[in-house]
Amino acid sequence: MLKSSITRPTTARNVNHYNLNYDLIIIGAGIHGAAVANAAAHDGYRICVLEQYDDAALATSSRSSKLIHGGLRYLESQQFKLVKECLAERATLLKTAPSLVQLLPFYIPIYRHSKRPCWMITSGLFIYRLLGGGRFKKVPPQQWKSLDGLNTDDLVCVYQYFDAVTDDQQLTTTILKQAVSKGAEFKTQTTVEHIQIENNHVEVYTSNQQTLCSQLVINASGPWINNILATTQPTQTPLSLDLVQGTHVIIPRSLKAGVYYFEASDQRVIFAIPWQQHCLLGTTETVFDGNPEQVKPLAEEIDYLLSAWNQTFNDNLNSNDLMDSFAGLRVLPTSDKNAFKRSRDTLIHTDNSEHPHLISIVGGKLTAHRATAERVMDMIHRELPGHPRTDTRQLQLPND
Repeated sequence: MLKSSITRPTTARNVNHYNLNYDLIIIGAGIHGAAVANAAAHDGYRICVLEQYDDAALATSSRSSKLIHGGLRYLESQQFKLVKECLAERATLLKTAPSLVQLLPFYIPIYRHSKRPCWMITSGLFIYRLLGGGRFKKVPPQQWKSLDGLNTDDLVCVYQYFDAVTDDQQLTTTILKQAVSKGAEFKTQTTVEHIQIENNHVEVYTSNQQTLCSQLVINASGPWINNILATTQPTQTPLSLDLVQGTHVIIPRSLKAGVYYFEASDQRVIFAIPWQQHCLLGTTETVFDGNPEQVKPLAEEIDYLLSAWNQTFNDNLNSNDLMDSFAGLRVLPTSDKNAFKRSRDTLIHTDNSEHPHLISIVGGKLTAHRATAERVMDMIHRELPGHPRTDTRQLQLPND
């Protein structure tokens, strides 16, 4: 590997004391890496984003449920702060990215056998509204037959409320393109082989024989977070994390009324979402132990999703009817709770709480990517002051 020529200072961190390629190196071009890059580029920092694949958002950030939402189901686990934040971020995205984020009606059918009775859903939707979720109503029984072949046997009530959907990959690439337009560099097909933390800078050695130098490194590598920490010297303690697989399938059905939010046989909730003239059905929650590059849908997950669909709609699909399927990985703190009940709060981990050189973003929601980036920017501005602060709530994303 090539070694960089750097004069190592013994005084406090100061960009003028040595030759730096960048202020920030961001590892990972998923939604969080893109969001931090965009905020930092608008604030005038010199940035380089490193991505192992050919383009942005080719892993987790293109394999989500495509939802921009508060997370109605998180009210069950009393994650009120998370729901309120996500609803505020939904409102921001509807204003700043109207061509990428679309508000749609969501329908919740309740059957006699449903775990969540009508009064519970009414209470949840009322709290959701108080937190910023907007209006909701019961759909009159005479309109049930217009709901995309919904099974009406033992159907007790149907609720309608509103949330939003997006193309997660397009949203991520659009945010990153805006960062590049403000001066950020973007290097694809680049993996990190070693990170060396010095007193006042960080050296990043890459797979294509480059040595990059910056004041801070942002580890936004998603499922590869601990892999990145393992390359770092001084030695970093690995984080106690679980990778939880979420599988989705695309089925040859067209949803005209909107999105459906319904219970599966194990009482988890499933989404059926209009997607490219068809239907996206998901998701599952299976603990994954292996190489993140090798994640793929399991046969039992596909059967689980199709069974939930067939139970809720007048249909009889099987695996031969699938148009496509994919699986992504959530990063969650290790817990005895099942994945459905675990906290979805974003965690920010540093190598040194007083003056961090390496900042890792753990978990996080697609919807809250801007708010997560703002938390990281708070830390960046403390460590590297002197740059103006941009209000990213006002940044309009381009239409392309």
